[in-house]
Amino acid sequence: MKETSMQRRQFNGMLSGMFTGTLGLSAASCTGTLSGSLWASPVESSAGARTTLPIGLSTYSLWRFKNDEFKDVGKCIDFAGELGFDGVEILLYQISQTELLSRAALQDIKRRALRSGLALYGMSTHQGFVSPDAQVRRQNIELTIGQIELCYALGIPTMRVNTGRWGTSKNFDELMANRGIEPPLPGYTEEDGFPWVIDALERCLPTAEKCGVVLGLENHWGLGLTPEGVLRIVDAIDSPWLQVTLDTGNFLENPYEKLEKLAPKTVLLQAKTYYGGGEWYTLDLDYQKVGELMRKANYRGWVSLEFEGKEDCRTAIPKSLELLRKSFTRAG
Repeated sequence: MKETSMQRRQFNGMLSGMFTGTLGLSAASCTGTLSGSLWASPVESSAGARTTLPIGLSTYSLWRFKNDEFKDVGKCIDFAGELGFDGVEILLYQISQTELLSRAALQDIKRRALRSGLALYGMSTHQGFVSPDAQVRRQNIELTIGQIELCYALGIPTMRVNTGRWGTSKNFDELMANRGIEPPLPGYTEEDGFPWVIDALERCLPTAEKCGVVLGLENHWGLGLTPEGVLRIVDAIDSPWLQVTLDTGNFLENPYEKLEKLAPKTVLLQAKTYYGGGEWYTLDLDYQKVGELMRKANYRGWVSLEFEGKEDCRTAIPKSLELLRKSFTRAG
């Protein structure tokens, strides 16, 4: 996903420290555990059992940081319901400052999803821990904790997180022109960055656990550019509350081999399509093959469509939904 530095600064200022006062939430408020087994013995599947994975629509598919017609999350929810999706993943940047400050406006998002018969299954957020400045990292930890508590308020069970980037690219277009590769800051190496990210995410996990929100580290540039980078962080922390958000469109070379490495730890699959040609690049992904490797990993979670092509979303998104329905059958 593309982002601007101005948008990040605005959200950092809005979210940092606001949720405990405005929403009445704190880490201690997100409590409660369940124990025991629901069934005394295994239950056989019935003829009415779902045969495909649940398919949802990311609101990013409609807004894309530029389409003001679909900036409103509620309108995206209505669109997803009309097309027959099963749920919606919210891009946090699309929730306005006014909505963030209003408990009623936030809860109306839940009501609107319920009315459309849709689950709110994920939230896509931005943060940056790749900085030698400890204060910058602390601010991003506080930001991420606030985002987790927002997911709790909306009943969203999983949240996409990033490592962040070095910030040495002039802009996102330059980063894409360089295939997502970005040099470290002068005087530093990637080896310096991994401990920063690991420490920061570890500090977020107590809140994630208390709120029941699983964090999914995405293969999303920065230190998450490779499956090895993602796994280095996830394996080092070794917590069920930090897993992987797997984006099919962010491995530009040898995608299937790399997707397969992350599939076993995936809690949310973001599936890119590029009808009409991509904004920065186009990947010719074989979704039957992607579906097979996810079944091999016994993945049964959400598939979240991220449309990133130039075709009109009103024609491209229905085609994308049909493609994903055919490709992601449920493992037995």
